Amino acid sequence: MTLLWLAALAGFLLCTFEQANSSAYDKIVTHSRIRARNEGPNVCALQQVIGTKKKYFSTCRHWYQGTICGKKATVLYECCPGYMRLEGVKGCPAVAPIDNMYATLGIVGATSTQKYSDQSGLREEIEGPGSYTIFAPDNDAWEMLDPEIRDALLSNVNVELLNALHYHMIDKRMMTKDLKNGLVLKSMYNDLPVLINHYSSGIVTVNCARLIQANQISTNGVVHVIDRVITAVGNTIEDFIDSEDDLSSLRAAAIASGLLESLGKEGHYTVFAPTNDAFEKLPRGVLERIMSDKVALEALLKFHILESVQCSEAITGGAVYETLEGNTIEIGCDGDSVTVNGVKMVKRKDIVTTNGVIHLIDEVLVPDSAKQVTELVSSKQSTFSDLISEVGLLESLQADGEFTLLAPMNSAFTEEVMSMDQRILKEMLMNHVLKVKITLNELYHGQRLETLGGQELRVFIYRTSVCIENSCMVRGSKEGRNGAIHVFRQLITPAEKSTFDMLRDDGRFSVFVTLLETAGLTDILSEQGEWTVFAPTDDAFKDLSEQEMRALKSDKNALKTILLYHMNIGVLIGDGIERDVTNLLNSVQGSRILVKSANDTLLVNGVKAKESDLMATNGVVHVVTSLLYPEDIPVGDEKLLRLLQKLIKTIQFKFVRGSTFKEIPLKFKTITTIKKVESVLPGLEKKLTIKSSPEPKVVSGQVIHRVVQEPQLKFTQITSQSGGEQIEDEEALNKLIAKGQQFSKVTTTVIESEPKVTGGTEKMPKVVKVPTQRTRIPSRRQRATLVRKKIARKQ
Repeated sequence: MTLLWLAALAGFLLCTFEQANSSAYDKIVTHSRIRARNEGPNVCALQQVIGTKKKYFSTCRHWYQGTICGKKATVLYECCPGYMRLEGVKGCPAVAPIDNMYATLGIVGATSTQKYSDQSGLREEIEGPGSYTIFAPDNDAWEMLDPEIRDALLSNVNVELLNALHYHMIDKRMMTKDLKNGLVLKSMYNDLPVLINHYSSGIVTVNCARLIQANQISTNGVVHVIDRVITAVGNTIEDFIDSEDDLSSLRAAAIASGLLESLGKEGHYTVFAPTNDAFEKLPRGVLERIMSDKVALEALLKFHILESVQCSEAITGGAVYETLEGNTIEIGCDGDSVTVNGVKMVKRKDIVTTNGVIHLIDEVLVPDSAKQVTELVSSKQSTFSDLISEVGLLESLQADGEFTLLAPMNSAFTEEVMSMDQRILKEMLMNHVLKVKITLNELYHGQRLETLGGQELRVFIYRTSVCIENSCMVRGSKEGRNGAIHVFRQLITPAEKSTFDMLRDDGRFSVFVTLLETAGLTDILSEQGEWTVFAPTDDAFKDLSEQEMRALKSDKNALKTILLYHMNIGVLIGDGIERDVTNLLNSVQGSRILVKSANDTLLVNGVKAKESDLMATNGVVHVVTSLLYPEDIPVGDEKLLRLLQKLIKTIQFKFVRGSTFKEIPLKFKTITTIKKVESVLPGLEKKLTIKSSPEPKVVSGQVIHRVVQEPQLKFTQITSQSGGEQIEDEEALNKLIAKGQQFSKVTTTVIESEPKVTGGTEKMPKVVKVPTQRTRIPSRRQRATLVRKKIARKQ
């Protein structure tokens, strides 16, 4: 038993060590072996693209999709590298014979390379002693080689062909686990570099040629079969751009931006290089603007550069890569074509340099950061863009300055909107443009934004949404050169009335308004604040008689309990809450309200909201069709119970005989100010700090202040006694002192407290007033006398 346990432990440790020491290529081969385990020992499952000879040890994604580069792939079962079949035996039970490198070329099927080794005189070298690695082109690779190049090699086999074969060789044995990504090896031809890339997909490339059969051991090294003949590399990316006639426009742009020189330094880059024709396709005005703006030009060029080497043979599906500009592009493939952002635009690929690879493309990629804000609008907001132009706002947005577009989707522009008077339409659109550039990350809850039309918009941040007034964003925010754009589901409607005024002026809520007036709650919904009100329409009370309505109004505490349950402190935009989950709100009454958004409908305690997101200057109203009541509060009066049961059908009431409704104190933070007045001696005040007053808030007609940071705050105001004007800074104070004028210093202490509310009226804390003491400022002669007396006392 102990021996079995030790054997299992040894096996586990060995497997763990092998896995840790293996490469991505080795892991993919292992997975292929597992997929083919039913085919016999040492069989690997490969995928071959239909209509081609390309075979892959594929990833799980391609295996289950059954496609590679968007093309159907069929499954093949072949012997794993190093193994062979035996006639009449299932699987690949035999190990391939180990021979010298020349003979091994024949074993792996690279017979053309074997033949050229014989012709060039390399055979003697690779049959003899040593430790080599050869990246042997398969027979198809030699056939695909440019005929002129092949003829040139074969016309001088002892020099040109031998040099070419030596460039495919390394003077030591390198297994796939040794071929690290980004590795640069010295070839056996003048030590010229050979560039290795080893991708997470298991694909290994040598100067962008793909290893199609690897790790075939020989007595004097290892043979890897590749899919193309590789050529010597000596130039940098800068050298190629500098010498290629078809890249003269790119060269001019790179020089103007100062970026060309950096492409001559060491690194691992992929450059999607636009040709001259690509630059010609750009609108002349756009090209001239970008070329004259160094920041935009640099952003444009960096958007074409990746800080990694992406050879075309390693691209078997779409993947997103970050560019040097900071944004991402998607690189994919469609058959043999490489795509960028889903478009076939690569006209020449895999130009290998010492510091990366170049793909020539026939389109210029313009990042958002190089675009004007009006160029960020997509086809989904085309109506907004067209209207901006139609009403004459386009020129304003193209002038110097920064802007933010709050762009509604096309579906937001209904027939009613499109038939608006041109003047009203322009005013509405101006309220969808901000005067400053504000990105998504700069928005915060409670923020106020000024529009081009002069309106002030409020920002509301929720778990999964960002809303401005009644409209919430959808994905698609972008940042451009002179602004940003955010996409919204519907038109933004700035608030015009307070919550109470809106309810009062809307004929649907006359009963609810009457109840608010009876309970003394109109003031809090009229003044500044942030409220969410679930307002029942008159239809909710249609079954009540006049007598029942009087009964409902008779108990003020009960009425206030019911009404305050319809209110929540804070603005909750129905379109902004997380879908299909229950959101818990604490009502002003104290009990919870359950709000849920499902199928574009707002549910409040299970009651459907007839209409939502009616914006007010101090909150939002959601229209409900039933009165709401907190289930956890018992009812002690039978008449009230019957009345409530008549109004509300969705809950089970608790009846506790004799229970009464308690008075609910409204807790709103208020401020008491205490003013202490001091005289100021000119010349003794070294530094003056002016602090702004907190934002005022009005509750029940009383102006108060909200203290955000401290429970107690002091701020100083200095006022001239002669003119009564307030001194705003130190410079003004010094001028006053120089003139010998008198002034007073007023220090205000702000103390935070909470008022008590009884019967809907607020008892404000008493304001303690300290009388203002105004002291005449001594003259210069008097000040000198005071100083002399002070010195004398010290002596």
